[in-house]
Amino acid sequence: MQGAIDNRFTCSLSEDIIAETTRLLLSPRLQQRYGYDPADVEAFGSGLRASFDLVTDIPLLSGVVRDPNDDMIVACAVAASADYVVSRDHDLLSLESYDGITMITPEAFMAVLRDETDGSDEEPIDADDGEKA
Repeated sequence: MQGAIDNRFTCSLSEDIIAETTRLLLSPRLQQRYGYDPADVEAFGSGLRASFDLVTDIPLLSGVVRDPNDDMIVACAVAASADYVVSRDHDLLSLESYDGITMITPEAFMAVLRDETDGSDEEPIDADDGEKA
């Protein structure tokens, strides 16, 4: 996240992505495995809202990704005019690209950042964090 702090890229989320993230963190499967405290999950969601660009006017996309729950991530990236969706989600990565947006792993994104020349006057890279719990 140091890159975002240094304005090398921006991270964008939508309310739907945050709601899905908190719902998953409180799901019986993850509760059984990790036992997240509901207050901590709510605080995490609030932290996401405070830390990232919240995108509104999300287009309605359907059937773009193999997993229909991931369409909201691509829609957020479209609304944010993102260059990349950074994720380890196999359904998103299998899409490879959509509307000029590249689906990329965190490791590959770090390589993109390393390849940038320091001190360039280029615009920050837009990245939509599609990471799922």
